[in-house]
Amino acid sequence: PRTALGRCLRAHEELKSTFPNAECELDFESPFQLLVATILSAQATDKSVNKVTPKLFKIYDTPARLAAAEIPEIEKLIKTIGLFRSKAKNLQGMARKLITEFDSHVPNDMHDLVSLPGVGRKTANVVRSVALGLPGLPVDTHVSRIVQRLEITPETNPVKIERVVGEMLPPDEQGE
Repeated sequence: PRTALGRCLRAHEELKSTFPNAECELDFESPFQLLVATILSAQATDKSVNKVTPKLFKIYDTPARLAAAEIPEIEKLIKTIGLFRSKAKNLQGMARKLITEFDSHVPNDMHDLVSLPGVGRKTANVVRSVALGLPGLPVDTHVSRIVQRLEITPETNPVKIERVVGEMLPPDEQGE
């Protein structure tokens, strides 16, 4: 295709065709669990996150329980994951904010999601698109490289890439 829009739509169709059953690799049963797992996945593999989350989710199955947890107890459960100290603090802070500002529910609004400790746009987009069924376009280094290589956009800033590509794809196909 000659246009950026054409290349974007063609790449999207090719990816859907090549990976028709693509799913999130993180194990979760609720938006809260996916939020926790995605926070943990920063600078870590999905496989390593999936090793620690079953026990974490069994003990801290609600925002209230996670908010009340002692930081060293959370750290103990996630210590095999990189940046576990800051992630433990973020998990507790996220759970506390869910309780105080969102009635213990994971919000669906991007602005609200990124206000949670440990949550950036990429995490928010994962939660929106995977757990909440809303448009979401997580942009990581792989997406950034592909859109530049295919000359869809020269942008390097993930937020700008998200906006440019998001305008090219139908909302109901973002995150697929």
